[in-house]
Amino acid sequence: MKIAYFDCLAGASGDMILGALVDAGLPLESLRERLSILDLDEEFELKGEKVSKNGFAATRVDVITYASHPSDKKEHFHGRRLTEFETILRKSRLPVVIQDQATGMFRRLAEVEAGIHGQLVEQVHLHEIGGVDTMVDVVGTLLGLKALGIEQAYGSPIPLGRGFVTGAHGQIPLPAPATLALLKGVPVQGSEIDQELVTPTGALILTTVCQGFGPVPSMTLTGLGYGAGERELPIPNVLRLLIGETGTGMEQLVLLETNLDDNSAEINGYVMEKLFATGALDVYFMPIQMKKNRLAMMLSVLCHPADTELLEAILFRETSTLGVRRQFMEMHSLERTSEIVETLYGPIQVKVARLPDGTSKRAPEYENCKKAAETHGVPLRTVYAAALRIQA
Repeated sequence: MKIAYFDCLAGASGDMILGALVDAGLPLESLRERLSILDLDEEFELKGEKVSKNGFAATRVDVITYASHPSDKKEHFHGRRLTEFETILRKSRLPVVIQDQATGMFRRLAEVEAGIHGQLVEQVHLHEIGGVDTMVDVVGTLLGLKALGIEQAYGSPIPLGRGFVTGAHGQIPLPAPATLALLKGVPVQGSEIDQELVTPTGALILTTVCQGFGPVPSMTLTGLGYGAGERELPIPNVLRLLIGETGTGMEQLVLLETNLDDNSAEINGYVMEKLFATGALDVYFMPIQMKKNRLAMMLSVLCHPADTELLEAILFRETSTLGVRRQFMEMHSLERTSEIVETLYGPIQVKVARLPDGTSKRAPEYENCKKAAETHGVPLRTVYAAALRIQA
């Protein structure tokens, strides 16, 4: 599987992300051609150039917007409402999957802004992040990842700068309120740099395309790109993009753990059911001994990164815990298929896992075997044995 890792050395913005994709091998002309089907009502140019950031060679991509009349080459900015973004996307010739993803991203952005300003989503007028450049950054990233064949993306913890910037509503503290709202649930870290390191557009893109945030996942590195930011900083103002291949069956997962010393067995069982119903891949309890010699249980939940927030919410709501530990980890799974075998006790579903040497491991499905054993009045192990003796 081809994966990407956004290493946010100096933060992230929409143009830095586009620059990293181009620097990693996405042809700028190809990106221009793909973006042409947006059919925007304003002209724009996509400019790319090689620059140096504190000695690092990087690619700078700028989205230059102009008024709709060709003779007027003054830079033009126009904030938009959510409905305008949605109309542009739905009228475009973009693939439907890109339309859907981009529409969802702009709706999320509008919901965040509505919450900040105490307005309805339909009333929100996106100012600093409502121009053509934001549309190009968002759609360009989605198209670029697809063009590079990226199947999954991950990101590093996000560094946050400090200070103030001037916006449509006056002085805005950094990180911008929209940026912080979009980064909920993402690991962040402080920085001594008094500049905006992460823009709302950068936060919107990364929290949408990334499966999770943490250390660099295991991969065979095949590509590398540096996207340059606009400002000069004490550190190299670049976003680094790592592209690589993972082995078959490799995936990034999150392990949630918490210690419980005052939950009843009934509540634990209920919590397990809720976790599995909400997308947990595995849930298990282990007996432990806590401080003051208290006997307790450690609850562990294995899940996909995208399900982390929902499952954590269940742990906080349904148990007595005050804190949940997170660990990013990798799991290597064997390739699996399923087949039906005909036995004396009826059809039984069997899972088949393929080993690297070409051999396989087989495991009958418990529920099938249980039902067959009860129906025919035979021991469960007899049905298991019968299923394993037959090859589909």
